[in-house]
Amino acid sequence: MGIKKALSFMCVIVLTSGFISCAQETGGAKMRIKSPAFENNKMIPADYTCDGKDVNPALFLEETPSNAKSLALIVDDPDAPGGMWVHWVVFDIPVTTSIKENSIPGKQGINDFRRGNYGGPCPPFGTHRYFFKIYALDKELALNEGISKKDLEKAMLGHVLGKAELIGLYKRKTSY
Repeated sequence: MGIKKALSFMCVIVLTSGFISCAQETGGAKMRIKSPAFENNKMIPADYTCDGKDVNPALFLEETPSNAKSLALIVDDPDAPGGMWVHWVVFDIPVTTSIKENSIPGKQGINDFRRGNYGGPCPPFGTHRYFFKIYALDKELALNEGISKKDLEKAMLGHVLGKAELIGLYKRKTSY
């Protein structure tokens, strides 16, 4: 049932509001995630990257399912030269409508910088896409900090009530 439930999501692109909303086809809430720092599929300001303060942007969450017990957040880059690059893994976030800039909203996993915190966009060349994915869960996962994205995704199977996604873009002025 876990895989079937995980595959029962559909995404709707809402062009006028600048975000992508995903919800379960079976009547789940249509969660939304937005940022005051950038619009969906637009450039992320340098402050939130390795070229700036390297802190997480503020995020606003809407229509989180009322029965959610916790949230999880994964930020990753599918355009990295070696494949998917994980920038942030956070879980057991208390249900909220916002995540503050430069914050630690829950327990943190390990990213591909081998750090347990937010690692902002830092592409070696070209424009990369950064996916901010928020998940509403039916329970607190109670996992240890320092887990991988893969372990978090495995633990979330069968517990996702809703999901939303925000895509930011970034290209460095100087590539190495």
